[in-house]
Amino acid sequence: MPVPLHILKTVFGFPAFRGQQEEVIRHVVEGGDALVLMPTGAGKSLCYQVPALCRDGVAIVVSPLIALMQNQVEALNQLGVRAAALNSARSPDEARVIERRMQAGELDLVYVAPERLVLPGFLALLEDCRIALFAIDEAHCVSQWGHDFRPEYLQLALLHERFPSVPRIALTATADGPTRKDIAERLNLQEGRQFIAGFDRPNIRYRIATKNNAREQLARFLEAEHGGPGAESGIVYCLSRAKVEETASWLAGKGYTALAYHAGLDQPVRAANQQRFLREEGIVMVATIAFGMGIDKPDVRFVAHLDLPKSLEAYYQETGRAGRDGLPADAWMAYGLEDVGKLGQFIASSQASDAQKRIERQKLNALLGLCETTRCRRQVLLEYFGEMGHPPCGNCDTCLEPVASFDGTELARKALSCVYRTGESFGGGHVIDVLLGKDNEKIRRFGHDKLSTYGIGTELPADQWRSVLRQLVAAGLLSIDTEGHGAFKLTETCRPVLRGEMRVDLRRDPLPVKGKSKTSAGKKSAAPLSDPADEALFQHLRAARMALAKAQGVPPYVIWHDSTLLDIARQRPRQMEDLAAIAGLGEAKRERYGQILLDAVAGFEGQ
Repeated sequence: MPVPLHILKTVFGFPAFRGQQEEVIRHVVEGGDALVLMPTGAGKSLCYQVPALCRDGVAIVVSPLIALMQNQVEALNQLGVRAAALNSARSPDEARVIERRMQAGELDLVYVAPERLVLPGFLALLEDCRIALFAIDEAHCVSQWGHDFRPEYLQLALLHERFPSVPRIALTATADGPTRKDIAERLNLQEGRQFIAGFDRPNIRYRIATKNNAREQLARFLEAEHGGPGAESGIVYCLSRAKVEETASWLAGKGYTALAYHAGLDQPVRAANQQRFLREEGIVMVATIAFGMGIDKPDVRFVAHLDLPKSLEAYYQETGRAGRDGLPADAWMAYGLEDVGKLGQFIASSQASDAQKRIERQKLNALLGLCETTRCRRQVLLEYFGEMGHPPCGNCDTCLEPVASFDGTELARKALSCVYRTGESFGGGHVIDVLLGKDNEKIRRFGHDKLSTYGIGTELPADQWRSVLRQLVAAGLLSIDTEGHGAFKLTETCRPVLRGEMRVDLRRDPLPVKGKSKTSAGKKSAAPLSDPADEALFQHLRAARMALAKAQGVPPYVIWHDSTLLDIARQRPRQMEDLAAIAGLGEAKRERYGQILLDAVAGFEGQ
């Protein structure tokens, strides 16, 4: 049986395992079952790919999306690994060839969708093959308590019954305690070992801004932090299909190559846009949550949210698509009270049980807590997933620009009293108008200019009152009526505040930024290459990579990752043996591309 470290070095081109990889791999190679929780970019795939090449037979990898399967197969084929995918994109003739190769022991890994795996005919085929292992990727899809439940995953428990001697490994980047328990039970993995590698992604910088013309805020962020149009790849998430298309069109008008992706687009359009995003550089994908799972593109430099995601799990999963290569990346979000109302309405109008709705409301409240915290955002995020004791990260907005807090008890009492006096029947705009003593038809119609709270809030402008109301919702002192038109309601928790028995601390939001992004002044993560000559060589190598990728019809990153090119730009190898020291260049890639790389370095230096 091949030694895992030898496979890692010769096939994948890495000198050593990271974190818990070695322990997981050894356990699976020896025939053990495992549930692996490992952050995106930490090398989850190696935890089943290396055992697949160590154990005898073909590894069957359950994957939920065709795009993910294809990405993985292309990358493995570049490494000289015999991998294939069986999915609806294959013709019947192609599928039969793959099945024959499985039976003949000519494949190392085969990727399949869960629906295909549980078909009687496919299970019969597997019984005619020697199976090395089963890997269940994106395993959180099996849990109804997770954020992306897929009912077809529930049938995967039969693997344990039909193939009891074949090791199984379930992998995910996103699962809190209850979800992990659910995964283990639903997949019959209670006896398997659990490997929890943690959730921290230190290369990602988290920033959350309050909405104040969100598109212009996005444009300032992209210009200041990511070089403007065409410079870097990223994803912009929106809640609705209409907003996706409007935002993509708006960015295109500013010179960005911006593509739309949502479930309402024709499938060929979605597929073409996804392929462009994967295979070209400098593309901004504007999308609903329909886009993302299985996006294996390592050089996504930013993920931006123009609306609140549904939960902290969803936020972590979506922002985790940035910086998979370990290089600096940004997670930026703009949010406002209207987002909270919309998500609350989605929960209220869903067909879920009351118990599920309670869970979803708790998840939304936890997300609001992250948005309104004055603490290190990374600490709050990691504590939600059960990781306590992390020091402040120094790489989020609240660490880089600490937020002042103040005794906001009197402001809170004024806001709560105004909600009460107006009958708990109005949203933020009207409540703020009453606090500011505005004279308009709506206030006169309801007689709210006669209330004791009329005009008692003139010490703050409207924007800051919106901040106060948001924070009162996040603190659970106010709720938003999801059955009607988003009116504020008092909660039982607010009574001690109104009676003067409880202090309320509020965060002091920074003033809105106009023009250049305030965060760009000396706050951007250090560039990977400090020498301009090295940076120029890096760009020269990227151009060579793009030419190869276009010629082969594959994404550039399956040929070489940016991290590999950065190593080459720093080390400037002259001889073939020098390439052995470059991370990500295994034997097959050195044999296939080694001379091309050496010629590119020599050609650049000879200019």
